[in-house]
Amino acid sequence: MRMIEKPWGKEEIIEINSHYMLKKLVMLAGHRCSLQYHRYKTETIYVLSGALKISLGITAEKMEDKIYLSGESLTIQPKLLHRMEGIEDTIYLEASTPELDDVVRILDDYQR
Repeated sequence: MRMIEKPWGKEEIIEINSHYMLKKLVMLAGHRCSLQYHRYKTETIYVLSGALKISLGITAEKMEDKIYLSGESLTIQPKLLHRMEGIEDTIYLEASTPELDDVVRILDDYQR
């Protein structure tokens, strides 16, 4: 396992291989990841605890927000803009295809 500190929390890579990737993430309350999309990666988010706002849209101007609670999940297809935000400190799993560096950031609170 590999732990990666992020400005919004942290992610732990549990497994990565040629077929899939599994990560456990912590999103701190009041923080959010970048507005982003993936060219190839498909990911499924499963909330373990807390409350996570996920914004989705085909453009930055047409985003829809939904709050996901423990036991709820969502699959995000390639090229769909998305952003996760901690309403509370939230722990969630991300199961995805294995493209670790497939991220295109549109907006980022942390200037990455």
